[in-house]
Amino acid sequence: MGIIEVQDVKKVYPLGKVEVPAVKGVSFSIEKGDFISIAGPSGSGKTTILNMIGLIDKPTSGEVIIDGKKTSGLSDKELTRFRHEVLGFIFQSFNLIPVLNVWENIEFPLLLGQTRITKAEKNDWIDWLIAEVGLTEWKTHKPNELSGGQRQRVAIARALVTKPQIILADEPTANLDSATGEQIIELMKKINRELSTTLIFSTHDAKIVGIADHIIRLRDGLVTENRRRGEDINGSSQPVEE
Repeated sequence: MGIIEVQDVKKVYPLGKVEVPAVKGVSFSIEKGDFISIAGPSGSGKTTILNMIGLIDKPTSGEVIIDGKKTSGLSDKELTRFRHEVLGFIFQSFNLIPVLNVWENIEFPLLLGQTRITKAEKNDWIDWLIAEVGLTEWKTHKPNELSGGQRQRVAIARALVTKPQIILADEPTANLDSATGEQIIELMKKINRELSTTLIFSTHDAKIVGIADHIIRLRDGLVTENRRRGEDINGSSQPVEE
């Protein structure tokens, strides 16, 4: 069993008297340490899938199993704790707190949960993350003093600070120019290799799709492609071009 199992998941949203199906029975498995791309056009259901994996939204039917635990039966308190301890989030709009500096923004998730860590360990860990994302010289700067790429680097470090097993990234390069976007992708791939964190992207970005270990494509709420790198669409092994 993978670290994430999505089993025949459907999501229907009410729109007045009409029900709109956003996801129409999707199943797939994600392995620990994978670098996943969930790709598809607008309206394909990829953000809905990401939100259900992230326990921000609940399936209308079906099951999302994370690290062997069925999430459908969790209470709101259990869901909140699970999100904090197991999951990290990166958003295209960065979602940084304007009044906090880089160091404080990264520290913030540690102040919300039950993380047991000494002050010295916390300081060393945050300083290491800031160095890892290349922002040591900017750690006392506020978000409005940073470029878009620097803000996304802060968001990446903040997502990592609780040492989650899984990070979910919703269009993380959408608000960045192409050169900065490539730097962010390389940074996240580096983190994926070094920390074995499972990274799941909802994306239009062909560069993310191109380096993903596992590609899932959606259209109209259905999976049209589900393959690992080096396999053809039917799952057969193919030579990988480097």
